[in-house]
Amino acid sequence: MTHLEGHERAAYVRAMFGRIAHRYDLMNRLMTFGRDRAWREYVVRQAGLPDDGSLLDVATGTGDIAFEALRQHPDLMAVGADFSLPMMRTGQRRSLGERVLWCQADALALPFPDATFDAVVSGYLMRNVIDVLAAFREQVRVVRPGGRVVCLDTSPPPHNPLRPLIMLHFRVVIPSLGRLVAGDGSAYAYLPESTEQFKTPDELAALMREAGLENVCYRRFMFGTIAVHTGVRPLEE
Repeated sequence: MTHLEGHERAAYVRAMFGRIAHRYDLMNRLMTFGRDRAWREYVVRQAGLPDDGSLLDVATGTGDIAFEALRQHPDLMAVGADFSLPMMRTGQRRSLGERVLWCQADALALPFPDATFDAVVSGYLMRNVIDVLAAFREQVRVVRPGGRVVCLDTSPPPHNPLRPLIMLHFRVVIPSLGRLVAGDGSAYAYLPESTEQFKTPDELAALMREAGLENVCYRRFMFGTIAVHTGVRPLEE
């Protein structure tokens, strides 16, 4: 369904995540061989949060990044925003679910005042939005000057000797796991397809700079198929 565009694609993605909410966390562990937690820990460290600061986790899903932030900073105010209610309802039932302030929201029109949060993070958001630049601009708007925007997302597999094995994992293993574990092979065919067609880390970094961030950098994981980008909102004069 990666051929869909605009609001039609947004509606498809929303319905898809609603269908797989009950197995989303388990599938993430299986697809990443359990490495997803280490990436979330890295995201939170990159956010540079004060212990009593405030964090917005956009596309929070079941709250994994927000929960990790609360483990590292127990006095943190963590807000989780997502357009999928089933995903957030799943997260609310988990440990620390009562510590997160859950909010249904559109990543392209965040319902928060300017300069509200010490950091804004997202996980697997950008490859699903219909306007990546607009999504970054919204995150820049709501983060405080000097605060960080951190983006965890998938990246197209690099052209190296491991690419055939990675493509086998993407195109065969993940959809098969999706059918067996989540009962939804089509959703787990879309996710690898959207990764293959997504922007390279350099292209994503360029969009972050265009959105107004400085000191943009990234680090790749999982044989180059995962990237964590970090940028800083400039201090205002």
